[in-house]
Amino acid sequence: MVITEDNDVIRISKKEHRIIQLIADGKTSQEIAEEMDLKLPTIKWYKKKLKAKFKVGSTALLIRVAIEQKLV
Repeated sequence: MVITEDNDVIRISKKEHRIIQLIADGKTSQEIAEEMDLKLPTIKWYKKKLKAKFKVGSTALLIRVAIEQKLV
């Protein structure tokens, strides 16, 4: 669970949290898919879903928010 500056509560699953960690580690979507034994379109879907949850338009901003929220 993450609380944003606007006091919005964002719930993320363990899988979503792991994906954020792997992105922050510099892994590509393909590498994440292989490591998590998922298909590439699934990882792309998760990234899109996470960006929507955190109301950001890019992966870089997603990681910035993750760092600010101490998710990574």
